[in-house]
Amino acid sequence: MFSQIRNIAIIAHVDHGKTTLIDSIFRQSGIFRTNEKIEERLLDSGDLEKERGITILAKPTSIIWKQTKINIIDTPGHADFGGEVERVLNMADAAILLVDAFEGPMPQTRFVLKKALDLKLKPLVVINKVDKENCKPEEVHESVFDLMFDLGAEEWQLDFPTIYGSAKNNWMGEDWKNPTDSIAPLLDTILEHVPSPEIKEGNTQMLITSLDYSPYTGRVAIGRLNRGVLKANMNTSLIDREGKITKSKIKEINVFDGLGRRKVDHVEAGDICAVIGLEHFNIGDTIADSLLPEALPTIAIDEPTMSMLFTINDSPFFGKDGKFVTSRHIKDRLEQELERNLALRLETTDSADKFLVYGRGVMHLSVLIETMRREGYELQIGQPQVIIKTIDGVKCEPIETLTIDLPENLSGKAIEMVTNRKGEMVSMENKGDRMLCEFIIPSRGIIGLRNQLLTNTAGQGIMNHRFMEFQPFKGAIPSRVNGSLISMEKGSAIPYSLDKLQERGKFFIHPNEEVYTGQVIGENSRADDLVVNVTKTKKLSNVRASGSDEKVNLAPPIKFSLEEALEYIQSDEYVEATPNYLRLRKVFLDENERKRNTAK
Repeated sequence: MFSQIRNIAIIAHVDHGKTTLIDSIFRQSGIFRTNEKIEERLLDSGDLEKERGITILAKPTSIIWKQTKINIIDTPGHADFGGEVERVLNMADAAILLVDAFEGPMPQTRFVLKKALDLKLKPLVVINKVDKENCKPEEVHESVFDLMFDLGAEEWQLDFPTIYGSAKNNWMGEDWKNPTDSIAPLLDTILEHVPSPEIKEGNTQMLITSLDYSPYTGRVAIGRLNRGVLKANMNTSLIDREGKITKSKIKEINVFDGLGRRKVDHVEAGDICAVIGLEHFNIGDTIADSLLPEALPTIAIDEPTMSMLFTINDSPFFGKDGKFVTSRHIKDRLEQELERNLALRLETTDSADKFLVYGRGVMHLSVLIETMRREGYELQIGQPQVIIKTIDGVKCEPIETLTIDLPENLSGKAIEMVTNRKGEMVSMENKGDRMLCEFIIPSRGIIGLRNQLLTNTAGQGIMNHRFMEFQPFKGAIPSRVNGSLISMEKGSAIPYSLDKLQERGKFFIHPNEEVYTGQVIGENSRADDLVVNVTKTKKLSNVRASGSDEKVNLAPPIKFSLEEALEYIQSDEYVEATPNYLRLRKVFLDENERKRNTAK
């Protein structure tokens, strides 16, 4: 056993280099052989994490440095995964705040830092990417101090050490103008400034802060041992959120070793471990002494701000692509997700096939849908809806802080777009040839804004937002102006028909793609919905052959990502998500049925 332990979480805004820094720390600690081939962003192991380049699940790892074990927890930077950040910070004694030397503190920096300061963690500031052009490390250092002061940091927290460097180029040091040749100064700073875990006297206590699953051993409880000792084959008590006590037995204990886990006989207080063999536990439960159980305060989680309707796929193409298509399959999978995803809520509706799922934002829920698609599920999702609350008799809605980083000459467009969606400008800051605008905007206004912003800024606008509070309802927000092009018939989309209908709008389908009645196949150039027949072939006659006319020139179809599709649809539309296809459709496929329901 190591006499010394340090528990530290790495927090930062999206894309400021958390996972890259951990890669460098691993290399420095000698965890790999010198000739070993190492992947970039080692910890982003999920397919979705690799594709999106973001961290979704928090992961504990550990290294040994100068006879001291350092447990390092990588956390997500995106506010939609705030539930993950909150829980894992409970395992740490300090937090490395990573800040980009050019961008400085961003909205999510504020969000994760607030969580860390509230939990009384010691901050260590690392100003990363100092090799970037036009970077301003000294200014960024000042703004980090101001941010901590604004967030109500205590004096001992404001007295933080600062390290400069470039995680990508594998160096850290106290002076950004003099690059060093390794990450060692950062690890030495951790040993010097991060306190050892405070060991309290008393019976065994451990708060379950994270879950893992193994097909061989079942569910695994992860947390930091607060008091006492945990041993293999030990009898324990499990205390849930309501205070109910269940007797249980530990089969096996693992500690984190590098990127993996190692089996041990016992764990002492202060270390982070994984407990195998317990049954029917949830995040926020306490593993306690079998004879004198005492519960730890459970984890409080931010409330969800958005809901979506999940329902079975009942389109004409159901069951063609996926393995799991029934309402029972979907319900079981959502209940399974609830166990590990704390920020999620599930509500049944008056229909057995429909479920209301509440989450922290479009991204939070779209990651769940994308994961389900890859597992072989077919489902349909309704338009995202924000949660409306009545506070003191006043109708209130969630309000978010929005920052947009874009070229200076395009800032007028962004301001106009946000203002139209009931946003109010708070500040405007010039950063070289770019502008950083900050707004307060209802969550409703953010749905669909990212697409619009990227279109109007030629992909140069960067948008970030985080939940602030509930405020009185701001009134109606203009939704999508253009109507939909809806398929009249089931069959293959014929190039000839698509060509003849091009002036009617933009299409979402390829030539020869299978379509069905009621499917949304394009965007109308006018405001109303239009039913069109794209399956009609050109008729032969004795004068001309079917292929003798001019070649068909079709504009490439618009292809949506899942998030874009969810933000695009109207209230009377669904996104049909199957393992290989994303389709948009009307809730009522039959035209006459749509008219009857509109008339009501």
